[in-house]
Parts: sequence; structure tokens; C-alpha cells
Amino acid sequence: MTTRIIGTGCYAPEHIVTNEDLTQFLDTSDEWIRERTGIHRRHIDTGEGTTAMAVKAAQRAIENANISPQSIDLIIVATSTADEIFPNTAAMVQKSIGNNHCTCYDLNAACSGFIYGLNTAHAFIKSGIVETALIVGSETMSKTVNWEDRSTCILFGDGAGAAVVTKDETGIESIVMGSDGSNGEIISCDGRIMENRWGKRPVKNSHMIMDGQEVFKFAVRKVPEAIKELLEQANIDADQIDHYLLHQANERILSSVAKRLHVSMERFPVNLSEYGNTSAASIPILLDEMNRKNILRRGEKMVLAGFGAGLTWGATLLTW
Repeated sequence: MTTRIIGTGCYAPEHIVTNEDLTQFLDTSDEWIRERTGIHRRHIDTGEGTTAMAVKAAQRAIENANISPQSIDLIIVATSTADEIFPNTAAMVQKSIGNNHCTCYDLNAACSGFIYGLNTAHAFIKSGIVETALIVGSETMSKTVNWEDRSTCILFGDGAGAAVVTKDETGIESIVMGSDGSNGEIISCDGRIMENRWGKRPVKNSHMIMDGQEVFKFAVRKVPEAIKELLEQANIDADQIDHYLLHQANERILSSVAKRLHVSMERFPVNLSEYGNTSAASIPILLDEMNRKNILRRGEKMVLAGFGAGLTWGATLLTW
């Protein structure tokens, strides 16, 4: 018995910010951004928030799965940009979809979040604790970046993606996850200020701070390593995989990973040009687009892989 994805959904805000729009207040150009990232535009939240986006993606995934919301035993929302400290985002999703009994919690593994959530749900299902789970990646990255910092703000967008999974004979075949906190400072952003009657800690990074070169080096090394470990577990060659759905951070990273695996870029779908980096939402958004365009076929083998702040990484091998 394993875990199979039976439904997907996604949502992105209607407001779009193009590269050309950014040139109005940044020293940059459409060509400069495209050449370095592959991003053409991004969807930016103007007031909905992380929870509302998560709910819309979740509702679409449930509809696509053709199940009752009450049949869901577990909801995990992967986010690093929750609207509230509590209640958790997953509980608010539960309320909105009309489920009043399942386990709900948020998970923060940054851009690796959806993979962490999917693999965690798989562990719950394999152990027999739950039968059906909803995993959502939802991020409002636009509130974490400094819109005067060209090195970060051009990269990110907002959105949400979701998947419904259930126990089945076919599905997830192997998983890999890991973290390296010793290098966590290369992507950081402070949380709520610590201030009470007895002490105060000043805010160090009120906006995201990222060492782009170090992140690039980490990603192009660790992602292929994780995928190779994943394939070795299942005794499968890289060329036997039909689709590699990677976290959509930068087109150069994707092409570098493909080269290191000796796999054609044709097997690496890309939607960066439309959404930018939506952190934990990027993989489920891409998955839903492929599902709804009928690109995916039953029996095809797929690798989902992500990396992010922490530093974190994760990968999942599954049969669709």
C-alpha cells in the first residue's frame, strides 16, 4: 500500500506585475531579468492573503479528486508566509471546505514545503493513521521582499497549489528529505519582533535577505544528489523518468540540474515565465497545470523535487 495523488488544484492572484512594470521603479530591464531567471511576469496579491489563496486551491483539488471534504483525514499547509500566527492556516482551510474533524497543521520548510508536506502525508498513510490527506502550498512572497532590492524582488510571486492524496496500490515509490541548518543564513527573514516588559530584540532582517550565488551553488549540487539518491532507492535510471517537476526558482538552476542528471530539458516542465518563484506553491501549481492540460498519463513516472531556506531539500518519486 502506498500514496497516490488523486486530485490537484491551484490559484494565483489576478493582479500581474510584468518585468516592464518593475523597470518603473528599479534599475533593471525586461531583457536583464529574462536572461538571468527566465521570469517574464508574476502574480501579486493585493489583499486576499495566504489563507484565501490556499482555500481556493484546496477547493479546486477536492473537486478534481471528486471526493467529499468530510473524507479528508489530514490537512497540511506548507507556508512561510501565514497570515496569522494562530489559528494555523490549515485549520482555516478546514473551516472553509466544510470539514470539522480532521487533523490540521502548518509546515514551514520554505520552498521545499510542498515536498515535505507530501512526504509527511505519505508517512501518515503508510502507517495506517489516515487514509486521505490534503496538502497545500500557499505563499504571499510579495510581503517578504524589499521592492527596492533588485536582487530578490524580481524573483518572487504569490500563489497556491494543492493536491489530494489517498492510499492506493500505485503512487509514491521513494522519498528523500534533508536539511543543513549550518548554512541557513544565506536565505533569511525575521519574524515577529520580540518585545515584552523584560526585553526587546531588534529586527535584523525585516525583509528577505538572500545570497543568490550561494543559493545557486547549493541548488545545483544538492538537487541532483537528492534525485540520484531517490532513484537509487527505487533502482530506476534517470532516463526512465517521464517528468521532472522541480521547484521553479530559476531557469538556469533547472537547466543545470538537467545537465548533471544527463536528462533532456524536455522532461523538465517550466512555468517560471508566468509565475516566478512562488516558494512552496511552485511545484503544486506546475503539477495542476500539467494535470488539467492532460499532459500526465496513468503509469508515467515522475520526480518532484524542491530546495529552499533552512537549508532544506526534498524529493519524491511516484507513478501517476
